[in-house]
Amino acid sequence: MIDHLGIIVTDLERSALFYDEVLAVLGHRRLMDFGEAIGYGTDEPDFWISAGAKAEREDHIAFSAPDADAVRALHATAVSLGAEELHAPRLWLEYHEGYYAGFVRDPDGNNVEAVCHSVAPDQA
Repeated sequence: MIDHLGIIVTDLERSALFYDEVLAVLGHRRLMDFGEAIGYGTDEPDFWISAGAKAEREDHIAFSAPDADAVRALHATAVSLGAEELHAPRLWLEYHEGYYAGFVRDPDGNNVEAVCHSVAPDQA
């Protein structure tokens, strides 16, 4: 159900040092670092921390989708219910090959994503 989750931290360096150590105890490690966002996991970055003040940034949750059609369906349903579109569904090759996702803002302003990790370019 949950593909990945992101939280906002006020001091990224301090939080990164904290999560580097505590998640290592569980066998997880830092897998991606974009400067203002760091992803942790075992094989894939499932938990993210991002720099910012809570009032400035929203929480982020990504729901796992089985295919591109499901990503498009979740996105279309959310928009039809009044959700703000953040990003229409597309391939996000900057994340990795096959990463297909769409993003909306829920009624409380949170960033909600539907994602499939195995979409070929001709299926997008």
